[in-house]
Amino acid sequence: MKIHEYQAKELLKKFGVEVPRGQLAETADQARKIAADLGGMVVVKAQIHAGGRGKGGGVRLAKSADEAAEIANKMIGMTLVTHQTGPDGKEVRKVLVEEGLDIDREMYLGIVLDRSRSQLVFMASTEGGVEIEKVAAETPEKILKEYIDPAVGLRPFQARKLAFGLGLKGDEFKNGVKFFNALYQAYVSADCSMAEINPLVVTKQGKVLALDAKINFDDNALYRHSDFAELRDLNEEEPLEVEASKYDLNYIRLDGEVGCMVNGAGLAMATMDMINIAGSEPANFLDVGGGASAETVKNGFEIILSDKHVKAILINIFGGIVRCDRVAKGVIEAASQMNINVPVVVRLEGTNAEEAAKLLEESDILFEVGRTFHDAAQKVAASVSR
Repeated sequence: MKIHEYQAKELLKKFGVEVPRGQLAETADQARKIAADLGGMVVVKAQIHAGGRGKGGGVRLAKSADEAAEIANKMIGMTLVTHQTGPDGKEVRKVLVEEGLDIDREMYLGIVLDRSRSQLVFMASTEGGVEIEKVAAETPEKILKEYIDPAVGLRPFQARKLAFGLGLKGDEFKNGVKFFNALYQAYVSADCSMAEINPLVVTKQGKVLALDAKINFDDNALYRHSDFAELRDLNEEEPLEVEASKYDLNYIRLDGEVGCMVNGAGLAMATMDMINIAGSEPANFLDVGGGASAETVKNGFEIILSDKHVKAILINIFGGIVRCDRVAKGVIEAASQMNINVPVVVRLEGTNAEEAAKLLEESDILFEVGRTFHDAAQKVAASVSR
């Protein structure tokens, strides 16, 4: 689950992480008042779930309260396009108005889970304000890493090591160590999956602050944080993904033309790869889970067919937990209740797979049956080009 920058900073403040003074504005008048309260010199920042806002015109410096209002008026309602939004961009509905800072230098700081080591890793770099992927590709030696033993957490010497590595001295050093410890506590306590501060800034007065903050939560731990539900902004999420979540379906929209309905994330990934190999592109990732009842399949069909780019559908189900003939009956029942106007290829493998194929072939609905994984992918790719 993603949240906005202003929400991330409110969360971080609760754990003692230093952030600039600022407030959210949804109108130009609100922006003017906030800017006046902050002394006039402010930064107006578009609030969308995407990076690269500055390059797209979503971060602007205002030298007065009136200028802040003028910028906010133009920014609120605009469609902001960045390298992370895609060509369609995202509508800006609110802005964060923050105090201007006397910045001395910018750095990078982040915490993520390194699954290969089953440990959190603190990453820091003197190259702030730049995508960390670019730093990793071009100057990997500039990325400092500290792996954290989950049994003991971030140790004091590790925080000091990061501070030394970033070249912090005097008050900067003390403030930096305090910042790192607070960020770690926020990450663990809030069950985050990622915390990124880019840039982390050092002011000429020796303060260390999060000029920007990106926080993602681990969805599997949200049951421990019922208050986080109010932080979710459905306007920032893909509408079909929101709809799928209502039925406990794992759905991610992609840019292709073949709608996929699969049970199991691993099989779903393999299915998308096979569609690519066959010469087409997947339109989505859709994992219907271990069971595939008629109701589940019907909901899956509705989600997939809501995407106007879908020209064919591939159902690829492994009958382990549920028998293939029951899945076939569910597919036939669901399809008979709907107006499906694109070709549907079905490949069922596992318990009672032959019985399932016979049911599909003898049904009144024109399914194409894929006898093998490769056969199914070839048939659905061919149906797209027809």
